[in-house]
Amino acid sequence: MSSDHKHDHSHTYDDAERWKNDGVRVIKGDRLDPNTAQTPGMFRQAAVNHARVGAQKIWAGTVSIQANAKTGVHHHGELESVIYVVRGKARMRWGDHLEYVAEAEPGDFIYVPPFVPHQEINASPDEPLECVLVRSDNEAVVVNITDIDPVEQPEEVYWTDPIHKHP
Repeated sequence: MSSDHKHDHSHTYDDAERWKNDGVRVIKGDRLDPNTAQTPGMFRQAAVNHARVGAQKIWAGTVSIQANAKTGVHHHGELESVIYVVRGKARMRWGDHLEYVAEAEPGDFIYVPPFVPHQEINASPDEPLECVLVRSDNEAVVVNITDIDPVEQPEEVYWTDPIHKHP
């Protein structure tokens, strides 16, 4: 495979310092940042974002969802989301009337395209759901949709933070 660009592989001390401080980062699982928007029944922690590592186009972290917890109906604007199920059973409802449903188990990935109205649900009545979440931007875009009745009623669970007030 040919490359159209050339690299100067000679390094100076400044290059070494730059790579040391601005190169690969390892974020230990016990050092995630809980300073992120929270939803009742869910606990999110950031691993990769702009504040922690300078990420420009991606957010990654974990979410732990209590048994039977459900979000309100929402979408994430232009963002794409990927959810990887680590433990438990996830149920996703989506569509103009949440008429579609799918479940995911450990090892499964869930892809949520931009602007898709959806509801996230822990399908287990007695076990937590543990997931890894990756989003295509650092912005926490959540648009609550109040004119669609959820098929599975949330327990007043809305994404709330200083930007996204309770509807």
